[in-house]
Amino acid sequence: MTVTEAQERVDAYISQFAEGYFPPLAMLARLTEELGELAREVSHTYGPKPKKPGEAPGSVSEELGDLFFVLVCFANAVHVDLSEALDTVLEKYAVRDAGRWTPRLPRALDPEDEHGT
Repeated sequence: MTVTEAQERVDAYISQFAEGYFPPLAMLARLTEELGELAREVSHTYGPKPKKPGEAPGSVSEELGDLFFVLVCFANAVHVDLSEALDTVLEKYAVRDAGRWTPRLPRALDPEDEHGT
């Protein structure tokens, strides 16, 4: 699914309900809430903090999905095309960070690439 298709699917889902999208400040609160839930799950999955006994297992994938859904809702609510926004930010990073990171060797020459592909 493309980002545009994701925005269209989320809009079709939200459009079923009279309430529609939440206002921007409420969306920001929802986005923050979902980010916190993701942080907690990442901490349990990859960090040193185990879940409490009897606490239901979670999923980083599910929390990322929730965060993405709310992000798409937010973009739709404020009429932002996420494909265009991503293209713009990738171009910004390509220019701004052009010499910031160590480029990889072509895969065929990369000694860390065991398969030479």
